[in-house]
Amino acid sequence: MGSEIGIAILLVIGLLVLLALGLEIAWSIGIISVVGLIWYIDQPISQVAETAWSSLNSFTLTAMPLFIFMGTILGNTGVNERLFAAIDKWFGQLPGGLAMSVIAGNAIFGAMCGSAMAATATFGKIAFPVMEKKGYSPKLGLGAIASSDILSPLIPPSILLIIYGSWQGISIVDLLAAGLIPGVTMMILLMLSIVVQVKLNPGLIPKPVQFTWSQRLTAVLEVLPFVAVITGVLGAIFGGFMTPTEAAALGAFLSLALTMAYRRLTLKVIQKSLMETVKVTSFSLFIMAMASLISHVFNSAGIIPMIKEFVISLPFGKYGILLLFFIMYFFMGMFFDSWSMLFLTFPFVMPIINSLDINLIWWGVVYVMAGGQASMTPPFGLSLAVLHGVVPWHPMETIARGAFPFLIPIYMNIFLLMLFPQLALWLPGLLGG
Repeated sequence: MGSEIGIAILLVIGLLVLLALGLEIAWSIGIISVVGLIWYIDQPISQVAETAWSSLNSFTLTAMPLFIFMGTILGNTGVNERLFAAIDKWFGQLPGGLAMSVIAGNAIFGAMCGSAMAATATFGKIAFPVMEKKGYSPKLGLGAIASSDILSPLIPPSILLIIYGSWQGISIVDLLAAGLIPGVTMMILLMLSIVVQVKLNPGLIPKPVQFTWSQRLTAVLEVLPFVAVITGVLGAIFGGFMTPTEAAALGAFLSLALTMAYRRLTLKVIQKSLMETVKVTSFSLFIMAMASLISHVFNSAGIIPMIKEFVISLPFGKYGILLLFFIMYFFMGMFFDSWSMLFLTFPFVMPIINSLDINLIWWGVVYVMAGGQASMTPPFGLSLAVLHGVVPWHPMETIARGAFPFLIPIYMNIFLLMLFPQLALWLPGLLGG
């Protein structure tokens, strides 16, 4: 057993060294997996192809590029400007209303594409200049944009949950349904945190703008096309009329139709969106294949069962072990994004989750939030970096300071899910009859 632990430690150190040298995570995992495959468990190199094929040979995964394409089309055409302007007519008169509009806009955008980074870039471009012009504190405005991207992978359709479900063999429909109510509570808690910040420091915002009822009713008409897309996609999935893949194809078609109706669709936009879709999809699936390979290596060597037995034997109980996972993801989030952490840790975490008899649907939703905070924690928070690229005139420190208070509602929502698991499990149970 001592030699097994020693070799496992060497492989992990090798992985960390490759990552520290700047090698992409998929290649780092792949190289260490091949070394372990040949040198440690003495299996043929053909196992790489066999493991990759078995992990990616899933019809469900075909929903992923379609939802990504849907999000890139909506983001690249800029139709979300109309969505944001319409939502602001209803929230603008509230304390911090423009920041609340960003939260609500992210929730609706997330329900249309499930892409967190697309949401961050989009609202950084269209919302922050308006907030800055109206006199909002840069910290509050940037913090609201950076933190609200957690809604996109939580509110269905969620690309992260699709990957998780496909990898772990869990119903995608149940996972997407499980994210809906926690997504709504997450949106409410983020909005309440804005109210609290504004009440504690009124200087963060200018005087709220008032809108007439005529303007608000016109805004409802502006939002209706977006609601129609959401209703069409989610209604098709939860109503049992379409598989997630078929509904994703419908969503991609409706997004094209919507952007054509607004006269924003061009050949250049389609080309750009297709290229972004190919890049994100191929990168994600490559990581998934390599993560499956390293899981195979450590399983074959008996390391994962050994880690599982050690963790379960700790005198902390089920919720104490979950707390350890949350602490681990908080610190890992300073260096990795939620997708990378999923692929890096789930080969070791999932056997423990299974042994603790934790509902896998519930855990998937909880992980989206525990891992999602990674995008807003320095020094390598992906959401912070994307936002800084969009508004480079504000330093990363300002964005990070603005995002930090929004960690509180994220962990409050996790706590709510631990107290009331049915927030995530009620809707899947209802759909399952």
